[in-house]
Amino acid sequence: MESAKPNTYSHQNVIVMRHGDRLDEAHSESEPLWTSTAARPWDPPLAPVGMDRAFRTGQRIRSEIGFPIHRVFVSPFLRCIQTASQVVAALSAVEPEHKAMSSKDVLGMDNTKLKVSMEFGLCEVLSTTCMNSEVVPKDGNFDFKISDLEAMFPEGTVDSNVDMVYKELPQWGESSQGFKDRYYNTVKALAEKYPSENLLLVTHWGGVSVALYNYFKDATKYMVDYCGYVEMTRQVLDGKPEEFEVVTSHRVSFKENNLPIHDLHVISQSPVKPVCM
Repeated sequence: MESAKPNTYSHQNVIVMRHGDRLDEAHSESEPLWTSTAARPWDPPLAPVGMDRAFRTGQRIRSEIGFPIHRVFVSPFLRCIQTASQVVAALSAVEPEHKAMSSKDVLGMDNTKLKVSMEFGLCEVLSTTCMNSEVVPKDGNFDFKISDLEAMFPEGTVDSNVDMVYKELPQWGESSQGFKDRYYNTVKALAEKYPSENLLLVTHWGGVSVALYNYFKDATKYMVDYCGYVEMTRQVLDGKPEEFEVVTSHRVSFKENNLPIHDLHVISQSPVKPVCM
């Protein structure tokens, strides 16, 4: 009698993360009217505090998640590019020699070979839901130069041969259901394309929220702070993936009481604001 083949299974992990603090929301005395003088007012960069928060979040991810990140997909908006660049730098950094560790730590995590690619499907909600129509380019051309954006990432990390799920940006005025479907379809398609790899998706408020509403199975309203993220995992049994579940989060809280949805010890370092962007 032929013996039954043993089940083989693994896990795929996906982190969906919001970008860091944006310059036009920093309200500093040095940049009080950034939008009114900017050449690209629809595409603000990170504030200095946002750059720092992004790098520290990358360090936190590296030290706490317990698995390597294989691929990073990122929205083409500058604040997401800069966030992802800082996170990738933190994930790929080689430890000082006196710690007797390389970027491959005691858990066998090696983040030095991760690859970064752009994805239009992770872009900002292109409607007045999350963008002021006064700053949107009149001709509808958001003018993203992909090669210039790719140059912002650490050398050797960019994989420009990956086909985007969404080949172009949505048209201005996308509906609420439209952007929810877009974020969901993008996460689903990327995860299915790379079932044996762990992914980090750097996107906007809406992308993190959609991941929560689809996989956290809770109708409660959520707040996502800058660099907030959710970590999802699923079992892949004999090559067939199960449904994702949200296993933890950082800087994400319940709207009605501002309590973190997972770790009650997480302390928000800036006020949580009910904005998209």
